[in-house]
Amino acid sequence: MYTLKNGWDKVIGEEFGKPYFRNLCEFLKKEYAEHTVYPPKQRVFSALKTTDYDDVKVVILGQDPYHGEGQAHGLAFSVQPGVQPPPSLVNIFKEINAEYGTHLGKNGCLVSWAEQGVLLLNTALTVRRGEANSHKGKGWEIFTDSVIKALGDKPEPVVFMLWGSNARSKKALITSDRHLVLETVHPSPLSAFNGFFGCGHFKKCNEFLQTFTQPIDWSTAETFL
Repeated sequence: MYTLKNGWDKVIGEEFGKPYFRNLCEFLKKEYAEHTVYPPKQRVFSALKTTDYDDVKVVILGQDPYHGEGQAHGLAFSVQPGVQPPPSLVNIFKEINAEYGTHLGKNGCLVSWAEQGVLLLNTALTVRRGEANSHKGKGWEIFTDSVIKALGDKPEPVVFMLWGSNARSKKALITSDRHLVLETVHPSPLSAFNGFFGCGHFKKCNEFLQTFTQPIDWSTAETFL
């Protein structure tokens, strides 16, 4: 049975042995054999491997990985070093810049966020090249719902950033009022002007965190233009 080899195994490890997950694995085996699928196999669980369960302070929930070549590496909204930030990530940087007066935008690799306790989780962890939502309904949503529920059970407060209707539909899984849930539209260029810009989520997150733990440094290495 699959194991993440960290604290996640204690809270969601049983998911790997369930029939839906075995079916998902069979589907993915076929997909990777017959199509180009992102991210690479070894990066599928990067979000959970980089940000251990006990270390999660913030959850940013995406939909599915970027489906362009060389972009996805297992962290929602993040791209590999040297890859041009996609439009949604550019808009995320614009909002941070507006809130903090910074000049982010050059480096779209968000590993530094993940290492500080920001879980960058997509609701589906794989996608076929050039086909957004192509792995929707194959079992990933059941798995990632279990991740969200487990985080909702954490005794320590967690900030959940839910952007767009897909992410906001997961609010029902977060039942404790000790957590902070921040909701708005998706940062996509199609919707960002309808509420993402000006949402203030990054400052609100840190104002909440700093009452009991270290806030997040939203800058990324080599991001200043």
